[in-house]
Amino acid sequence: MIRKRRLLISLLTTSALMATGACATEASYSVADFAAVKKFDAHVHVNVTDPAFVDQARADGFEILSINVDYPAFPSIEDQAAAAHKFHTADPKHFHYATTFTMKGFTGADWVKTTNAHLDSEFKQGAVAVKIWKNIGMIERDADSKLIFLDDPRFDPVIAHIIAAKKPLIAHQAEPKNCWLPMDQMTTNNDREYFSHHPEYYMYLHPEMPTYEFLMAARDRFVTRHPDLAFVGAHVGSLEWSVDEAAKFLDAHPNANIELAARMTQIQYQSVRDYDKVRTFFITYQDRIMYGTDLTLNPGEDTVAFKTTAHAYWLGDWTYLATPETQHVDDIDADPKGLALPKSVIDKIYYANARREFIRK
Repeated sequence: MIRKRRLLISLLTTSALMATGACATEASYSVADFAAVKKFDAHVHVNVTDPAFVDQARADGFEILSINVDYPAFPSIEDQAAAAHKFHTADPKHFHYATTFTMKGFTGADWVKTTNAHLDSEFKQGAVAVKIWKNIGMIERDADSKLIFLDDPRFDPVIAHIIAAKKPLIAHQAEPKNCWLPMDQMTTNNDREYFSHHPEYYMYLHPEMPTYEFLMAARDRFVTRHPDLAFVGAHVGSLEWSVDEAAKFLDAHPNANIELAARMTQIQYQSVRDYDKVRTFFITYQDRIMYGTDLTLNPGEDTVAFKTTAHAYWLGDWTYLATPETQHVDDIDADPKGLALPKSVIDKIYYANARREFIRK
């Protein structure tokens, strides 16, 4: 089955390459089309039981994939799961969720058994994928105080279980490449802001930690070792800085897809400098790219303000990807022209690809 799936993805990519020329003349959507087109945000975090997030998603025509993650700034894994269960039970056609697992007890004898049992319970309650976060590779350490990397063979029994369950693995590995650069060399203001407020994750300040290249190599070894795993590289697979590098990753790993969450400004930074190359990348890999935002609603946050922010965020991304309109982007202090991707390409990136990978029915 997995071999057939990889063949399908290969054929889809070949078809996309053949269609690149034809797409050049195909009509694009307008800003006004935003409300009417079916859309799927494949990376959000609904960490509350307040309905504000799902209400806004419904108003803007989105299905959403809420991703649970082992992140200390979020509610507990259990609380994230409780919110996901509530909304998925109420509206399983539009609210989907990805589960995760704790690294506590990783070196213990029962970790694999406990983790697989937890995943099975979540799959039965509707989880369509599993998320692994950057704590693997950048935070978690084993009993010998050595960092644990994604290609550690001690993960293999859990990965085999995920493969057997026919669920995708969403992996956030490393950080934007800007994380390893001095502030004045970063390409986007949003990265400057994030890493100035999160020095613990700002690797330029931590030369004792693994390099960006080391972490990417560990990720690539992992994907290569598990060719039957449906792999989704979160945040453009942490290759947001170069569509050329993202293309190389997709070419090397037919079992992989990428999503765009929280990395649109890095894509826009590139398109300001080489519009045609970025647009061609999206058309060529139209079957391997999924739309996502990383929009997050946590306990205690202003839900009214969030709804306004979410709508503006979704509409701004739509304007850039789907239309030819120009808009000012403060985070790169520039006015990127919209890619005006053909309607057929937008329909895949915004909907069909996520449905294919996550809603396997």
